[in-house]
Amino acid sequence: MTRLIVAAGGGGDAVAAAMIHAALYGEDQAVILTYAWDRLLVDPVPGPRGPANFTGLQPLTPAVWAVPAEARPIAPAGSTLPRLAAELRHTFALLDPRHGVEGVTRQLEELVDHLSPESIDLLDVGGDILARGDEPTLKSPLADAVTLAACCQVNAPIRLLVTGPGLDGELPLDDLRSILGPLIHALTAKDVEPISSVLEWHPSEATGMLASTARGVRGTCEMRDAGLPVPLTGEGPTVHEVDLDEALTRNQLARAILTTATLGEVEAHSREICGYSEIDYERNKAAWLKDQPPVPLDPEAVLSQLDQFEAEARSRGVTHTTFRRITEALNLNGSLREDLRQLLINSRPKQYDAPLWRITATTE
Repeated sequence: MTRLIVAAGGGGDAVAAAMIHAALYGEDQAVILTYAWDRLLVDPVPGPRGPANFTGLQPLTPAVWAVPAEARPIAPAGSTLPRLAAELRHTFALLDPRHGVEGVTRQLEELVDHLSPESIDLLDVGGDILARGDEPTLKSPLADAVTLAACCQVNAPIRLLVTGPGLDGELPLDDLRSILGPLIHALTAKDVEPISSVLEWHPSEATGMLASTARGVRGTCEMRDAGLPVPLTGEGPTVHEVDLDEALTRNQLARAILTTATLGEVEAHSREICGYSEIDYERNKAAWLKDQPPVPLDPEAVLSQLDQFEAEARSRGVTHTTFRRITEALNLNGSLREDLRQLLINSRPKQYDAPLWRITATTE
């Protein structure tokens, strides 16, 4: 029998899905339905990718395509999904929101009919799927709202799981505690092992912090371009079940988009309810990045800038940060993230608290 996991927020949630599937079921194969929606440092094209943006996809149903290891995004688009398929023993199916919630619901229904899965889990890392929509810290509600709205309309039992509460920097942990349902599992270092190789290159900050807290890392991690501080606590690696209908009742955006037939309609509702569309943010940032001249990686200058960044971070009480945060704080092009990561790890290996970067009290 097959198990189906719906990754609510895209690539990072898909990586977490692989880890949690192994932890909960002791299996290393599942069908993971996920968006091809990577950050601009991976995919310079704003918004999620659809089947037309890939070569080498394999049809699963009329509306659902698998992304195998040999698939490739068509330039200028980028995607981490083919590499995930190459490194993990799961089938990654493409969740395509171009036809709104109605389209995603149809994809889910076809997949359920095709697979007759033993279980269906909807997984969200961080807990922003439980947002009302008006929270000032909420940044990326759209993908979660679409998957939540679709799952609530499928005629099949679906369990909503939230892991890493607060780790995506969207909703504070204190705001989530009263909403989270029973504890299903607490992730450990052993649970991280199936995805340890992926964590070496995948850019997801929330899933990286989830893995780090499972490995016992504690402190405060600064993430994103804005330098958002996220507490790394013992509650980080927990997995909770949440009532699906209660989540829909809370999530104003998910309720508003139940009958949408295009992604444009979803965006319009997001602008009305949340005050913005995260795809607009990506469009604006992509246009800005396009005008930035490429800056070569100068190791001596980078390490000097890093010293200054770390000194300022320490003054803010920060103990860890992500490589995405360092890349953007040092005003480097996202394409240099991996080169920067290798430079830092080779230069100061004691500070690599995989997959995070540890801010030390003194330079080592």
